[in-house]
This record gives sequence, structure tokens and C-alpha cells, in this order.
Amino acid sequence: MNEKNFSDKTPFLIGQSEAFFQIQSLIDRVKDHEAPVFIYGESGTGKELIAQAIHYRGLRKNRLFIAVNCGAIPDYLLESELFGHAKGAFTGALRDKTGLIEEANGGTFFLDEIGDLSLHLQAKLLRLLQEKEIRRIGENRTRQVDVRFISATNKNIEREIERGNFREDLYYRLRIITIEVPPLRERKEDLLLLVNYFIEKYCQEMNRERVQISPLALELFANYSWPGNVRELQNEIQRCLVFSGEENLIREEHLSPKINPQGESSPPSSLKFLEAKAEFERRFVSQALLRCEYNRTRTAEEIGLTRQGLFKLIKKHKIDVPSQKITTNKKEKSNGSGAE
Repeated sequence: MNEKNFSDKTPFLIGQSEAFFQIQSLIDRVKDHEAPVFIYGESGTGKELIAQAIHYRGLRKNRLFIAVNCGAIPDYLLESELFGHAKGAFTGALRDKTGLIEEANGGTFFLDEIGDLSLHLQAKLLRLLQEKEIRRIGENRTRQVDVRFISATNKNIEREIERGNFREDLYYRLRIITIEVPPLRERKEDLLLLVNYFIEKYCQEMNRERVQISPLALELFANYSWPGNVRELQNEIQRCLVFSGEENLIREEHLSPKINPQGESSPPSSLKFLEAKAEFERRFVSQALLRCEYNRTRTAEEIGLTRQGLFKLIKKHKIDVPSQKITTNKKEKSNGSGAE
């Protein structure tokens, strides 16, 4: 996990949150099985990366991984793309065409945005899952296929079933194994790792020296909700590297207005990464303590640390905690209230 090979097909998944480790554990448990996997999460959370990780870590890694976005291709073309067609099956079918599912034989087929699939194609997909065979458009013969299916969506499929937009029987066929990917705003512990990963990745691609990021810029990143999730963060890092020019530091002025709406700025700094990280930690913990009225148990829970971990950071950064609040916490502990 520590060696970054940006040309490797196997996706490099980044994180240290509990949710991240749960996903990693699920990937390792399902990678060598044949059961369909259903991945649910908001746009930009990395659903396709998880699908690729399942494929490239598993027994099918030497065969094809083919991905199709169901919402990106018109329905009248999608059927031919998925299942193929015979010559003369319709106007413009000038030759036999192998469908993408057939091409993925022996490998993995990833159906992204499965919630956008038409009811007609849902019926054909259900038959494929049940019979392990396909029939090209315009043909009578069936062809056996050995494909591992992974699907993903950002839609609430159960709500789509209630509206009559999705087949319940297909849903239960696809979701034998479910992986739910939380949005970035719910796993802020992963933010700093992702920021540094993307900076290193794009600095390599741009053939430039490693760039650092200022503490205030990191703080603004941490306070932003990231509605576009990891994809938005990735795009923001690319933008910042462009606007930072020849500087070796991403500063607040380089951030998008939506992330830095007040136009905050600070003098240029040559802080090294460890200094920037320490300053970010100090600000992050100090603000969390203030929000939680210096209740250390509540603070630890909010930022995803143990109490011992929080105490270490308070001591490390010499953060002042009002003595009155410390006394209150001690009283709560002695009274057995568990508030600390």
C-alpha cells in the first residue's frame, strides 16, 4: 500500500478511516468469489475504483475488466453494445458485432449507474444472470458466458422499485454482496492522505517538484463539505497546481472560491510538509475542542479519535484547555456520568 505505482492497473485505494478499512476488508473477502457485487454511494466516491480493486486483486485479474456507464449511452444503442447483434438485425447493422458482455468472458463486467438501465434491458440482464447465456440481437442461438458482474449506483434503488422504475427481482440478484461507500464529508480522516496522494500524482504527471500545501489551505479543505466527493478533491488539486504556477506551495489564494469563499490569504510560506501537517492538526483539534465546549470525549468522538489519541495531540501541540472545563470533566468522571 505504501508504494505508489501510478501506471499499475490495480487502483491505489487511499484512506485510514474505519469505513475505508471496512471496504478494504470486504474487497479481500469477495475478490475470489463469483457472486455479484452491488456498490452504492454518491457520485465521485470511487465506486469504479472499488470494482477494479475487486477484479485486479482476484482470480480474474489476467482477464478483461470492462466498464459501461448505463446512463451515458442511449437505450437503443446500449442493447447492441451490451449484447451484440447479427448482421442485418436492424438498419445500419452491416456486420456481426460481439457485445461487451461477451468480450468480458472470463473476466469482470462493471455496470455503472445501473439505476439508469431501462426495464427492457433489466429483463435481459436478469435472464443473463440466471442462465449465464446471452443472445445477440437478431440471432436465435444462445452463447454461454462466464462473467463476474459488479454494478453500482448513486440512486436509492428501493425507492426506484416503489416507483416502478426498477425490477425487484433483478435488484436482489445484483445485491448478493453490497458495499456502501460513504461520502468524503463522513470520512474526513482520509482527507489529508488523499490530498497528499493527488499532489504527488499530479506533480509527477506535470514533471515538477513536489509541492506542499499551507496549513490554512488544509484547514479550508477540512471545513468544506465536498459534495463532489473524491472526484471533486482530485479536480481541485489539479486546479491548485495550475494556479500555483512555479511556487512550491499551494496557498489559500489558489483555492476555488467555493472552498475559500472569504478569500482568506496568508503570506507566502516555505513550510515543510511536517510543519504544515502539525499546524493543520493543531488548528483542527483546537476548533473541535471549542465546538464541543472542551468536552474531550465528545471531541474525540466527533473527529474519530480515541480519548487517548486526543490527549496525545493536545499534549503534542500544547493546546490550552480552560482549567474550568478540566475541573468540570473531572467532576463528571467522579460522578460516573460518563460525559468525559
